[in-house]
Amino acid sequence: MATALIPKPIAKVLDSPNGKTLTDGIWNSNPIFLQILGICSALAVTGSVQQTMVMCIALIFVTSMSEVFVSLLRGYTPARVRMIVQIMIIATFVIVVDMFLKAFWVDMSESIGPYVGLIITNCIIMGRCEAFAKSNPVLPSFLDGVGCGIGYTIILMAVAVIREFLGNGMVLGIWSLESMGISWEPWVLMILPSGAFFGLGVIVWAARALSGMTED
Repeated sequence: MATALIPKPIAKVLDSPNGKTLTDGIWNSNPIFLQILGICSALAVTGSVQQTMVMCIALIFVTSMSEVFVSLLRGYTPARVRMIVQIMIIATFVIVVDMFLKAFWVDMSESIGPYVGLIITNCIIMGRCEAFAKSNPVLPSFLDGVGCGIGYTIILMAVAVIREFLGNGMVLGIWSLESMGISWEPWVLMILPSGAFFGLGVIVWAARALSGMTED
């Protein structure tokens, strides 16, 4: 990630090994636009910005905490059961998220509850636990989980804004074309799952083009 426009104290932190671990997941190794991982949730929840935001926060939490515990247990986990242990750790934190939503946000739980369980099989989390956390200390593993989660969030939030804006003519009920006196006929395509593919394709293309410009 380019740090030329970032204040020197922050740039210094970002250029440290831990800082690079964090920023790699956000940009250089973004799990969606570079690795094309975890796109199932793009189809599931990106029709609503609010639901996408909750799902992304949940994924950041599950990814970072799962990597922490995989790292903590890396010296005690036999290789033959490593994957099973990782799935159990991930499932534990997914259950925590699910129980939290059911206890404190019932409406949201009813809306995205079926998709929260799918976080267990999200290949972003499994991939980072296997590729990074099992062979790195706790702090870098935590930062890797946070970074990949933020990178995931940036892309999916962008897709959600595009889908909700074009599909409903508004975002979160705040930014509305009609409130600005603009007549808008919603694009039904963007409400359908195929709209998620379209939105994701636009974002991935733009992100890769920007990445190429940054490298130049």
